[in-house]
Amino acid sequence: MARGSRRQGSPRRRSRDRHGRGLRGPLYPATLPAARSRAERFDALVLEALEPIEARWRTELTQLDVAVDDVPDVQAASDDGDVVEDGNVPLARLLPAGTDRRARIVLYRRPLEARAKDGADLADLVHDVLVEQVANYLGLDPDVIDGE
Repeated sequence: MARGSRRQGSPRRRSRDRHGRGLRGPLYPATLPAARSRAERFDALVLEALEPIEARWRTELTQLDVAVDDVPDVQAASDDGDVVEDGNVPLARLLPAGTDRRARIVLYRRPLEARAKDGADLADLVHDVLVEQVANYLGLDPDVIDGE
């Protein structure tokens, strides 16, 4: 029988990948930090940076949401709201409360990661951007928010 031909009437079963090695499993166990994606690690970093701010300003921040997007929306540039930018690239945006939504700080993961040299630099950058946005939201100086 020719290599590419099939017998008539017999369904083709595929229990392995095309190289015959079977389906690929996870590279790392789910319990190891390496198993988390970059987005999951960034989300954890944002929560870690937000924790001391929220502990100090809990009552003032009850009507504020914090969200993470991968990249800024080009059409959102015309929206009103406070924006933290590096050059012309938004790093974060404060969206004021509306009739149908609460106030929201949106951090943009990819631009922040691109500007950080390493993990510690990214953590500092995320913290600084969050402090600045919370300060804009509350109408205070960023040094007051940070506790300096």
